[in-house]
Amino acid sequence: MTQQIPSTEPELAGVRNFRDVGGLPTVDGRRVRHGVLFRSGHLAHATEEDAAFLDSLGLHTIFDFRNAADQKLEGPDVELSGVRNVNLPLSDPADGAEFWKMVRDGDIDQLREILADGKAAGRMITSYRTIIKERTAEHSQVLHALAEDSVPALMHCAAGKDRAGLSIAVTLLALGVEREAILTDYLESNAKHRRYKVHRSSSSVSAYSPEVMELLSPLFDARAEYLTAAFETIEETWGGVDTYLEQALGVTPEIRERLRDRLLD
Repeated sequence: MTQQIPSTEPELAGVRNFRDVGGLPTVDGRRVRHGVLFRSGHLAHATEEDAAFLDSLGLHTIFDFRNAADQKLEGPDVELSGVRNVNLPLSDPADGAEFWKMVRDGDIDQLREILADGKAAGRMITSYRTIIKERTAEHSQVLHALAEDSVPALMHCAAGKDRAGLSIAVTLLALGVEREAILTDYLESNAKHRRYKVHRSSSSVSAYSPEVMELLSPLFDARAEYLTAAFETIEETWGGVDTYLEQALGVTPEIRERLRDRLLD
């Protein structure tokens, strides 16, 4: 009989997209341990009750993948006693102050110019590929930290979908979690109560018209094609996960075994 883990989400009023990654199956029949690896959106708007709940998790390390622009927009993470905060900025798929300004302020013609005809989804796919290829040092640091001492850990970015999603996916690949299970967990960010709220400068009805929201949706969706592009990049660039982990991230079989000991049942 499957163990029922009580939902923790109702306790979080100011933190979106929080979840325990525990329970995901590995290819050799093990499962990710509950209570050791969490993911979420940013913690800047956490309420006192949220902070108390996060404190109860006994976190060792919080990995924040936001950049300076994110932190300026949203604010710093809530401070939790005894928790190590590690800021490892990763490229935002919608990176660039001008691009985000357009997302918040642009009129329909401007949005069509930069997002229509598959441009938004194409931007996301390119970004996922780029993060995998160019952010090996950051992902290496995360995996080595987890193998060493940084558990329980929480990984987050702004929405908890792209940068945190990729970092969680890389961690799960190192643990030997089934690809389908990694994808299923990633797609959970699409649940209505998890989604990042789109902020537009104007509060007028036209600012949130169906066409505007449709143009913006690829930026705020978790889509299978995005994560698949990341997996394909690993295969195309390094020939497979084992080589990627060892050559690009410096994660030896011994370190992988330490990771598995810490994070798997």
